[in-house]
Amino acid sequence: MINSSVSSDDSVVATAAASAGADVVRSLYGRRLTRIDKGAGDFATAADVEAEKAIVDVLRAARPDDAVVGEEGGQQGTADAARQWLVDPLCGTLNYAVGSMLVAVNVALRDGAAAVADPFSGEVFFTDGTSAWVRREGVDEPLAPTSSTSLVDVNLDPPFIGRPGFRAVDLLAHPAFVERFRPRVVSTTLALAWVAAGKRAAYVTDGGDLTGSVHFAAGIALCRAAGCVVTGIDGAPTGPAGRGLVVAADTETHGQLMSMIRG
Repeated sequence: MINSSVSSDDSVVATAAASAGADVVRSLYGRRLTRIDKGAGDFATAADVEAEKAIVDVLRAARPDDAVVGEEGGQQGTADAARQWLVDPLCGTLNYAVGSMLVAVNVALRDGAAAVADPFSGEVFFTDGTSAWVRREGVDEPLAPTSSTSLVDVNLDPPFIGRPGFRAVDLLAHPAFVERFRPRVVSTTLALAWVAAGKRAAYVTDGGDLTGSVHFAAGIALCRAAGCVVTGIDGAPTGPAGRGLVVAADTETHGQLMSMIRG
Protein backbone atom coordinates (compact mmCIF):
# COMPACT_ATOMS: atom_id res chain seq x y z
CA MET A 1 0.00 0.00 0.00
CA ILE A 2 1.13 3.54 -0.75
CA ASN A 3 1.33 5.36 2.59
CA SER A 4 2.76 8.78 1.83
CA SER A 5 2.13 11.75 -0.41
CA VAL A 6 5.52 11.38 -2.06
CA SER A 7 5.12 11.83 -5.79
CA SER A 8 4.55 8.57 -7.65
CA ASP A 9 2.97 7.57 -10.92
CA ASP A 10 -0.82 7.87 -10.90
CA SER A 11 -1.12 4.37 -12.35
CA VAL A 12 0.75 3.04 -9.32
CA VAL A 13 -1.72 4.82 -7.05
CA ALA A 14 -4.72 3.54 -9.03
CA THR A 15 -3.38 -0.02 -8.98
CA ALA A 16 -2.65 0.07 -5.25
CA ALA A 17 -6.11 1.48 -4.51
CA ALA A 18 -7.95 -1.06 -6.66
CA SER A 19 -5.90 -3.88 -5.15
CA ALA A 20 -6.76 -2.71 -1.63
CA GLY A 21 -10.44 -2.75 -2.49
CA ALA A 22 -10.14 -6.18 -4.10
CA ASP A 23 -8.53 -7.56 -0.94
CA VAL A 24 -11.57 -6.51 1.07
CA VAL A 25 -14.05 -7.88 -1.47
CA ARG A 26 -12.25 -11.22 -1.53
CA SER A 27 -11.95 -11.45 2.27
CA LEU A 28 -15.69 -10.87 2.83
CA TYR A 29 -16.88 -13.18 0.05
CA GLY A 30 -19.39 -15.79 1.15
CA ARG A 31 -20.23 -14.13 4.46
CA ARG A 32 -23.69 -13.00 5.51
CA LEU A 33 -23.43 -9.27 4.90
CA THR A 34 -25.58 -6.34 5.91
CA ARG A 35 -27.45 -4.82 2.96
CA ILE A 36 -28.07 -1.10 2.50
CA ASP A 37 -31.20 -0.47 0.45
CA LYS A 38 -30.82 2.09 -2.35
CA GLY A 39 -34.34 1.76 -3.71
CA ALA A 40 -35.72 0.33 -6.97
CA GLY A 41 -34.29 -3.08 -6.11
CA ASP A 42 -30.72 -1.82 -5.84
CA PHE A 43 -28.60 -2.21 -2.74
CA ALA A 44 -25.07 -2.11 -1.39
CA THR A 45 -23.45 -4.50 1.06
CA ALA A 46 -20.97 -4.08 3.86
CA ALA A 47 -18.35 -5.28 1.37
CA ASP A 48 -19.07 -2.30 -0.92
CA VAL A 49 -18.69 0.11 1.97
CA GLU A 50 -15.56 -1.46 3.45
CA ALA A 51 -13.88 -1.81 0.04
CA GLU A 52 -14.52 1.84 -0.73
CA LYS A 53 -13.03 2.85 2.60
CA ALA A 54 -9.87 0.85 1.82
CA ILE A 55 -9.60 2.47 -1.61
CA VAL A 56 -10.12 5.99 -0.28
CA ASP A 57 -7.51 5.42 2.42
CA VAL A 58 -4.93 4.66 -0.28
CA LEU A 59 -5.95 7.66 -2.37
CA ARG A 60 -5.94 9.99 0.62
CA ALA A 61 -2.45 8.86 1.67
CA ALA A 62 -0.99 9.19 -1.82
CA ARG A 63 -2.98 12.16 -3.16
CA PRO A 64 -4.34 14.18 -0.21
CA ASP A 65 -5.29 17.19 -2.32
CA ASP A 66 -7.35 15.23 -4.84
CA ALA A 67 -11.13 14.89 -4.67
CA VAL A 68 -12.82 11.48 -4.64
CA VAL A 69 -16.28 10.50 -5.85
CA GLY A 70 -17.33 7.10 -4.54
CA GLU A 71 -20.27 4.91 -5.42
CA GLU A 72 -21.16 4.65 -1.75
CA GLY A 73 -19.63 7.73 -0.09
CA GLY A 74 -20.31 10.30 -2.78
CA GLN A 75 -18.17 13.44 -3.07
CA GLN A 76 -15.16 13.73 -0.77
CA GLY A 77 -12.88 16.73 -1.01
CA THR A 78 -13.62 19.98 -2.80
CA ALA A 79 -15.90 19.70 -5.81
CA ASP A 80 -13.70 22.11 -7.80
CA ALA A 81 -10.47 20.19 -7.18
CA ALA A 82 -8.21 20.03 -10.24
CA ARG A 83 -8.02 16.23 -9.94
CA GLN A 84 -10.86 13.85 -9.18
CA TRP A 85 -10.86 10.09 -8.60
CA LEU A 86 -13.90 8.00 -9.50
CA VAL A 87 -14.40 4.89 -7.35
CA ASP A 88 -16.70 1.91 -7.77
CA PRO A 89 -15.65 -0.42 -4.96
CA LEU A 90 -17.73 -3.42 -6.05
CA CYS A 91 -19.17 -3.46 -9.56
CA GLY A 92 -21.47 -6.46 -9.64
CA THR A 93 -23.00 -6.27 -6.16
CA LEU A 94 -25.99 -8.38 -7.21
CA ASN A 95 -23.63 -11.07 -8.49
CA TYR A 96 -21.54 -10.93 -5.32
CA ALA A 97 -24.54 -11.15 -3.01
CA VAL A 98 -25.65 -14.45 -4.52
CA GLY A 99 -22.19 -16.00 -4.49
CA SER A 100 -21.03 -15.20 -8.03
CA MET A 101 -17.41 -14.10 -8.44
CA LEU A 102 -18.10 -11.95 -11.51
CA VAL A 103 -17.27 -8.57 -9.98
CA ALA A 104 -14.78 -5.75 -10.42
CA VAL A 105 -13.18 -2.98 -8.40
CA ASN A 106 -12.86 0.22 -10.44
CA VAL A 107 -10.62 3.21 -9.71
CA ALA A 108 -10.04 6.00 -12.23
CA LEU A 109 -8.47 9.44 -12.19
CA ARG A 110 -10.73 11.52 -14.39
CA ASP A 111 -8.98 11.88 -17.78
CA GLY A 112 -5.96 9.99 -16.45
CA ALA A 113 -4.74 6.73 -14.97
CA ALA A 114 -7.10 3.91 -14.04
CA ALA A 115 -7.19 0.38 -12.69
CA VAL A 116 -9.71 -2.46 -12.67
CA ALA A 117 -9.08 -5.31 -10.24
CA ASP A 118 -10.63 -8.77 -10.45
CA PRO A 119 -10.67 -9.89 -6.80
CA PHE A 120 -10.93 -13.58 -7.61
CA SER A 121 -8.62 -14.10 -10.58
CA GLY A 122 -6.05 -11.82 -8.93
CA GLU A 123 -5.64 -9.85 -12.16
CA VAL A 124 -5.29 -6.08 -12.07
CA PHE A 125 -5.78 -4.23 -15.36
CA PHE A 126 -4.28 -0.75 -15.37
CA THR A 127 -3.31 2.20 -17.52
CA ASP A 128 -1.30 5.39 -17.19
CA GLY A 129 -3.60 6.97 -19.77
CA THR A 130 -1.38 6.05 -22.70
CA SER A 131 -0.59 2.33 -22.48
CA ALA A 132 -2.42 -0.51 -20.76
CA TRP A 133 -1.26 -3.65 -18.96
CA VAL A 134 -2.48 -6.55 -16.86
CA ARG A 135 -0.67 -7.67 -13.71
CA ARG A 136 -0.79 -11.39 -12.93
CA GLU A 137 1.18 -12.77 -9.99
CA GLY A 138 3.45 -9.74 -10.00
CA VAL A 139 4.20 -9.85 -13.73
CA ASP A 140 3.00 -7.03 -16.02
CA GLU A 141 2.03 -7.74 -19.63
CA PRO A 142 0.65 -5.33 -22.26
CA LEU A 143 -3.04 -5.67 -23.00
CA ALA A 144 -3.73 -6.95 -26.51
CA PRO A 145 -7.34 -6.66 -27.70
CA THR A 146 -8.57 -9.22 -30.22
CA SER A 147 -11.98 -10.20 -31.56
CA SER A 148 -10.97 -13.85 -31.98
CA THR A 149 -13.28 -15.08 -29.18
CA SER A 150 -16.38 -13.64 -30.96
CA LEU A 151 -17.85 -13.12 -27.49
CA VAL A 152 -19.79 -9.89 -26.99
CA ASP A 153 -21.00 -8.76 -23.58
CA VAL A 154 -24.27 -6.83 -23.64
CA ASN A 155 -25.53 -4.94 -20.62
CA LEU A 156 -29.26 -5.55 -20.23
CA ASP A 157 -29.73 -3.45 -17.08
CA PRO A 158 -31.86 -0.25 -17.15
CA PRO A 159 -32.12 2.61 -17.81
CA PHE A 160 -33.05 2.08 -21.44
CA ILE A 161 -32.35 5.59 -22.66
CA GLY A 162 -31.95 4.61 -26.31
CA ARG A 163 -35.37 3.03 -26.84
CA PRO A 164 -37.21 2.70 -29.12
CA GLY A 165 -34.33 3.35 -31.53
CA PHE A 166 -31.98 1.02 -29.68
CA ARG A 167 -32.77 -1.95 -27.47
CA ALA A 168 -30.04 -4.39 -26.47
CA VAL A 169 -32.44 -7.32 -26.63
CA ASP A 170 -33.07 -6.52 -30.30
CA LEU A 171 -29.35 -6.62 -31.00
CA LEU A 172 -29.12 -10.10 -29.48
CA ALA A 173 -31.87 -11.32 -31.83
CA HIS A 174 -30.38 -9.72 -34.97
CA PRO A 175 -29.67 -12.47 -37.55
CA ALA A 176 -26.21 -11.06 -38.31
CA PHE A 177 -25.35 -10.97 -34.60
CA VAL A 178 -26.33 -14.62 -34.15
CA GLU A 179 -24.24 -15.56 -37.19
CA ARG A 180 -21.09 -13.64 -36.21
CA PHE A 181 -21.03 -13.32 -32.41
CA ARG A 182 -21.95 -15.13 -29.21
CA PRO A 183 -23.69 -13.06 -26.50
CA ARG A 184 -22.62 -12.93 -22.88
CA VAL A 185 -24.16 -11.09 -19.94
CA VAL A 186 -21.91 -10.86 -16.87
CA SER A 187 -23.56 -7.79 -15.28
CA THR A 188 -20.32 -6.09 -14.29
CA THR A 189 -17.99 -3.68 -16.05
CA LEU A 190 -15.24 -6.24 -15.62
CA ALA A 191 -16.37 -7.06 -19.15
CA LEU A 192 -14.81 -3.81 -20.39
CA ALA A 193 -11.43 -4.87 -19.03
CA TRP A 194 -11.94 -8.19 -20.78
CA VAL A 195 -12.33 -6.41 -24.13
CA ALA A 196 -9.03 -4.64 -23.55
CA ALA A 197 -7.43 -7.97 -22.61
CA GLY A 198 -8.74 -9.96 -25.58
CA LYS A 199 -11.17 -12.03 -23.53
CA ARG A 200 -14.14 -10.39 -25.23
CA ALA A 201 -14.58 -9.07 -28.75
CA ALA A 202 -16.84 -6.21 -27.69
CA TYR A 203 -19.10 -4.69 -25.07
CA VAL A 204 -22.39 -2.86 -25.66
CA THR A 205 -24.55 -0.87 -23.25
CA ASP A 206 -27.30 1.69 -23.44
CA GLY A 207 -27.09 4.86 -21.36
CA GLY A 208 -26.11 8.51 -21.50
CA ASP A 209 -22.61 9.94 -21.07
CA LEU A 210 -20.72 7.21 -19.20
CA THR A 211 -17.24 8.72 -19.33
CA GLY A 212 -17.63 10.30 -15.90
CA SER A 213 -19.39 7.33 -14.32
CA VAL A 214 -17.79 5.57 -11.36
CA HIS A 215 -18.92 2.32 -13.00
CA PHE A 216 -17.47 2.88 -16.46
CA ALA A 217 -14.62 5.43 -16.32
CA ALA A 218 -11.86 2.93 -15.46
CA GLY A 219 -12.92 0.42 -18.11
CA ILE A 220 -13.22 3.09 -20.79
CA ALA A 221 -9.74 4.39 -19.95
CA LEU A 222 -8.30 0.86 -20.20
CA CYS A 223 -9.94 0.17 -23.54
CA ARG A 224 -8.83 3.46 -25.06
CA ALA A 225 -5.24 2.97 -23.92
CA ALA A 226 -5.22 -0.60 -25.21
CA GLY A 227 -6.28 0.57 -28.68
CA CYS A 228 -9.92 -0.50 -28.71
CA VAL A 229 -12.56 1.40 -30.67
CA VAL A 230 -14.76 3.31 -28.21
CA THR A 231 -17.93 5.18 -29.26
CA GLY A 232 -21.51 5.69 -28.19
CA ILE A 233 -24.32 3.46 -29.49
CA ASP A 234 -24.85 6.06 -32.20
CA GLY A 235 -21.24 5.73 -33.38
CA ALA A 236 -20.39 9.22 -32.14
CA PRO A 237 -17.49 10.03 -29.80
CA THR A 238 -18.15 9.59 -26.10
CA GLY A 239 -18.50 12.74 -24.01
CA PRO A 240 -21.10 15.09 -22.54
CA ALA A 241 -23.57 14.37 -25.35
CA GLY A 242 -22.70 10.66 -25.44
CA ARG A 243 -25.20 7.82 -25.66
CA GLY A 244 -24.09 4.55 -24.09
CA LEU A 245 -21.11 2.55 -25.33
CA VAL A 246 -19.98 0.32 -28.13
CA VAL A 247 -16.45 -0.82 -27.30
CA ALA A 248 -14.81 -3.21 -29.75
CA ALA A 249 -11.42 -4.87 -30.01
CA ASP A 250 -10.96 -3.66 -33.59
CA THR A 251 -12.46 -1.49 -36.30
CA GLU A 252 -14.04 -4.39 -38.18
CA THR A 253 -15.91 -5.68 -35.14
CA HIS A 254 -17.06 -2.19 -34.25
CA GLY A 255 -18.31 -1.62 -37.78
CA GLN A 256 -20.24 -4.87 -37.79
CA LEU A 257 -21.97 -4.03 -34.52
CA MET A 258 -22.80 -0.51 -35.63
CA SER A 259 -24.40 -1.78 -38.84
CA MET A 260 -26.64 -4.07 -36.78
CA ILE A 261 -27.53 -1.30 -34.33
CA ARG A 262 -28.33 1.17 -37.11
CA GLY A 263 -30.23 -1.46 -39.05
